[in-house]
Amino acid sequence: MVYVLLAEGFEEVEALTPVDLLRRAGAQVKTVGVTGKTVTGARGIPVVADMLPEEVSFEDAEMVVLPGGMPGTKNLDKSEFVQKAIDHCLEKDIFLAAICAAPSVILGSRGLLKGRRATCYPGMEDGMLGAQAMEVPCVADGKIITGRAAGAAMDFAVALCAAVCGGKAAETVAHDVCHAIG
Repeated sequence: MVYVLLAEGFEEVEALTPVDLLRRAGAQVKTVGVTGKTVTGARGIPVVADMLPEEVSFEDAEMVVLPGGMPGTKNLDKSEFVQKAIDHCLEKDIFLAAICAAPSVILGSRGLLKGRRATCYPGMEDGMLGAQAMEVPCVADGKIITGRAAGAAMDFAVALCAAVCGGKAAETVAHDVCHAIG
């Protein structure tokens, strides 16, 4: 199962593009409303989450996705549930993905990017403590995948498909939606 965590003020494109492409690739994906069942994105789009935190069992988790957006990233960052999700990913060697502000604010501030290649929203690189900041749409370094911003959501989503469903499935989905890889 892939869990996409949503908090008030999340960036809609960064959250829903991965959900869409992962489901097309055959992955089981659930959105989790960290701040409630209906979560409103940064552009005012309300999304009804599939689950609430108390319904989640990370025992079946293959990946946890942290979208960016403001104040969504800050709302995720202050959540005890999100910290538990991150801890579970690290303990069980499960994929952890973050895009836009989330690599800097959430992962970088916890020192989780130290010694890794990563990307984030331009101007937020200082928050990725100890990381080798890359100016590219998406970076996969071990079990941590980072994306740059809303404009990189397709590249990010395809990388998540490759991680969970394999390279062939990711190529097929990218082709099916007319997205050029690379």
